[in-house]
Amino acid sequence: MKTLKELVRPAIWDLKPYSSARDEYHGTATVFVDANENPYNAPYNRYPDPMQWEVKEKIAQQKQINPTSILLGNGSDEPIDLMIRAFCTPRVDNIVAIDPTYGMYQVSADINDVAYRKVPLSADFELSAAAVLAAVDEHTKLIFICSPNNPTGNELNRAEIYSILQGFDGMVIVDEAYIDFSSHRSFTTVLDAYPNLVILQTFSKAWGSAGVRLGMAFSSKEVIALLNKIKYPYNINQLTQAYALELLDRKGEVDEWIRILLIERTRVAQLLNSLTIVHHIYPSDANFLLVRVADADKIYKQLSDQGVIVRNRNSVSLCQGCLRITIGTRAENDIVLEALKNIAL
Repeated sequence: MKTLKELVRPAIWDLKPYSSARDEYHGTATVFVDANENPYNAPYNRYPDPMQWEVKEKIAQQKQINPTSILLGNGSDEPIDLMIRAFCTPRVDNIVAIDPTYGMYQVSADINDVAYRKVPLSADFELSAAAVLAAVDEHTKLIFICSPNNPTGNELNRAEIYSILQGFDGMVIVDEAYIDFSSHRSFTTVLDAYPNLVILQTFSKAWGSAGVRLGMAFSSKEVIALLNKIKYPYNINQLTQAYALELLDRKGEVDEWIRILLIERTRVAQLLNSLTIVHHIYPSDANFLLVRVADADKIYKQLSDQGVIVRNRNSVSLCQGCLRITIGTRAENDIVLEALKNIAL
């Protein structure tokens, strides 16, 4: 790959980052009068750790990753945006991504005025490294790959992803928001072998904390240091850090949630297959099923009229006629299935 300096926007490489009071002092003290904080209402009167080291160290233990290789963000959307701002010069550079996939990659590219090139998946939603690399030119800085993919649900062919990592001289972002529901290993296990690899994970899905907005990016310490230069100083608040520390101690409970959801995913898929309005259920490595139905728009409307909200993916590339159904509790899933049985077309 190109050197990091060659890939990064020159203005970002030369940027002198903002230095907060909590960056300049590390250690313990009895009196803090350096940050213009209110002395009352402890502990929330104090600015949080801008680098979230306590949280990162606990994540590092579970993921077997060095804490310096971890960035925490406001959901995964923040590191997505940071990668684009760090590497892509507006109206000069471009991004390549698969299609269909998570919509925020393109939204973030558009916000940053960076060209976004879509490479269609196959009819069975599989990835072609050759097609992705054919879309690359000298101004391509980033490739986004979501695996397991959203909205398709499938884990993409790992050999094809490795071919992209080895054949592209820019940065490859593998978004693993749904990896905990997959039987495949995370790419974090090969992080040290690929200096151009960035992996995204989240507390929103398996960890049951979408409302907290906490995402994780894993990469080389050099890439993470670069992203730390441009993130907002206190991007993860004290309440979120405290919550994350408590949640990370409940991993056994989280693993049980995952086990139950995987059982339910299999049960729901089997029962959906018995419905005449269901034409096809795509294989899923995520906590949802992509289901091709007789008339997606009409079925979506009838379900919503019954108070059951699924995601209509009828207008998404290669997903015409499809609904995306998240796996809920057994009781919720039974309500969805009963509502689908009552659909009249």
